[in-house]
Amino acid sequence: MANRVLLADDDRAIRESLVRALELEGYRVSEVADGVEALAIARSEEFDVLIIDVMMPGVDGLGVCRVLRAGGDRTPVLMLTARVETADRVAGLDAGADDYLPKPFELDELLARLRALLRRSADPGEQAQRVVRLGGLAVDAGARRVWWQDTEVALSKTEFDLLELLVRNAGIVLGRDTIHQRIWGYEFGPESKNLAVYIGYLRRKLESAGADELIHTVRGVGYVVRPA
Repeated sequence: MANRVLLADDDRAIRESLVRALELEGYRVSEVADGVEALAIARSEEFDVLIIDVMMPGVDGLGVCRVLRAGGDRTPVLMLTARVETADRVAGLDAGADDYLPKPFELDELLARLRALLRRSADPGEQAQRVVRLGGLAVDAGARRVWWQDTEVALSKTEFDLLELLVRNAGIVLGRDTIHQRIWGYEFGPESKNLAVYIGYLRRKLESAGADELIHTVRGVGYVVRPA
């Protein structure tokens, strides 16, 4: 069955060209021109992935993402943005987006990122062992829930995927390129702060639950999880 895509962008030319390209790739596409429409259709129908532009009238892309995530919607979100500053990209990730793509972009890159998001959401990964434990941390791969002792830690999809990868490889230093490939499906390049941003999110959420010094940085290499 073809994957369903919701495309939200107020630029008609971009919408029309993307709809044509995506349909040629076999996707079933629904298109809307603003954030209010995006929220309405995302809440009433099921999609495999959402492509949302940041700058839209009514409710912007960040607002759409925040509302969906607050309501428990974990559908993968690819955010499109004309803003290239790190702070703007961080804002998109902080709102709950799984990936971002700056405009103008190459169609091949957008399609590659969509495939990566869909693989991550469809692939159960290494779930032979449903609950992975590390000290006071419990990661339930099937339910996609995390606890530190008796406190549940609410994580976004990407945050959960990253933590699960690190915990399943506890004690092993995972390089940045390896993590990029396993989590996003491609490498961001040496200047990207994408991974560091998500590590920061995880550390803050785990620390707020009482799990201090769980994720360690190995300078020049990557990250490792050790029992707190």
